[in-house]
Amino acid sequence: MTSPEPVIRVRLDEVLKERGMTLTELSGAVEITVVNLSILKNGHARAVRFSTLARLCEALGCQPGDLLRYE
Repeated sequence: MTSPEPVIRVRLDEVLKERGMTLTELSGAVEITVVNLSILKNGHARAVRFSTLARLCEALGCQPGDLLRYE
Protein backbone atom coordinates (compact mmCIF):
# COMPACT_ATOMS: atom_id res chain seq x y z
CA MET A 1 0.00 0.00 0.00
CA THR A 2 1.43 3.36 -1.02
CA SER A 3 0.98 6.50 1.00
CA PRO A 4 -0.73 9.52 -0.59
CA GLU A 5 1.47 12.01 -2.39
CA PRO A 6 2.36 15.15 -0.42
CA VAL A 7 0.43 18.23 -1.44
CA ILE A 8 1.16 21.95 -1.42
CA ARG A 9 -2.11 23.69 -0.52
CA VAL A 10 -2.72 27.33 -1.37
CA ARG A 11 -4.26 29.31 1.51
CA LEU A 12 -5.21 32.36 -0.57
CA ASP A 13 -8.87 32.17 0.41
CA GLU A 14 -8.06 32.13 4.14
CA VAL A 15 -5.58 35.01 3.85
CA LEU A 16 -8.09 37.08 1.85
CA LYS A 17 -10.71 36.55 4.58
CA GLU A 18 -8.21 37.53 7.29
CA ARG A 19 -7.45 40.75 5.38
CA GLY A 20 -11.09 41.51 4.54
CA MET A 21 -10.19 41.62 0.86
CA THR A 22 -12.00 40.20 -2.15
CA LEU A 23 -10.45 38.34 -5.06
CA THR A 24 -11.46 41.24 -7.31
CA GLU A 25 -9.65 43.75 -5.08
CA LEU A 26 -6.55 41.57 -5.02
CA SER A 27 -6.72 41.20 -8.79
CA GLY A 28 -6.58 44.97 -9.23
CA ALA A 29 -3.73 45.31 -6.73
CA VAL A 30 -1.49 42.68 -8.33
CA GLU A 31 -2.64 43.05 -11.95
CA ILE A 32 -3.51 39.36 -12.32
CA THR A 33 -6.89 38.38 -13.73
CA VAL A 34 -9.58 37.16 -11.37
CA VAL A 35 -9.73 33.95 -13.43
CA ASN A 36 -6.02 33.23 -12.88
CA LEU A 37 -6.26 34.07 -9.17
CA SER A 38 -9.27 31.78 -8.90
CA ILE A 39 -7.28 28.94 -10.49
CA LEU A 40 -4.56 29.50 -7.89
CA LYS A 41 -7.04 29.85 -5.02
CA ASN A 42 -8.81 26.61 -5.90
CA GLY A 43 -5.58 24.62 -6.07
CA HIS A 44 -5.69 24.02 -9.82
CA ALA A 45 -2.47 25.88 -10.67
CA ARG A 46 0.49 23.68 -11.53
CA ALA A 47 3.10 26.36 -10.83
CA VAL A 48 3.47 29.86 -9.42
CA ARG A 49 6.18 32.28 -10.53
CA PHE A 50 8.24 33.81 -7.74
CA SER A 51 7.42 37.25 -9.14
CA THR A 52 3.69 36.46 -8.81
CA LEU A 53 4.16 35.15 -5.29
CA ALA A 54 6.10 38.30 -4.38
CA ARG A 55 3.33 40.57 -5.72
CA LEU A 56 0.71 38.60 -3.79
CA CYS A 57 2.74 38.86 -0.59
CA GLU A 58 3.26 42.59 -1.08
CA ALA A 59 -0.45 43.25 -1.67
CA LEU A 60 -1.54 41.03 1.23
CA GLY A 61 1.21 42.07 3.66
CA CYS A 62 2.27 38.48 4.25
CA GLN A 63 5.09 35.98 3.75
CA PRO A 64 5.07 33.13 1.17
CA GLY A 65 4.60 30.64 4.01
CA ASP A 66 1.32 32.36 4.88
CA LEU A 67 -0.01 31.52 1.42
CA LEU A 68 1.36 28.00 0.99
CA ARG A 69 1.05 24.96 3.22
CA TYR A 70 2.75 21.57 2.84
CA GLU A 71 0.48 18.67 3.75
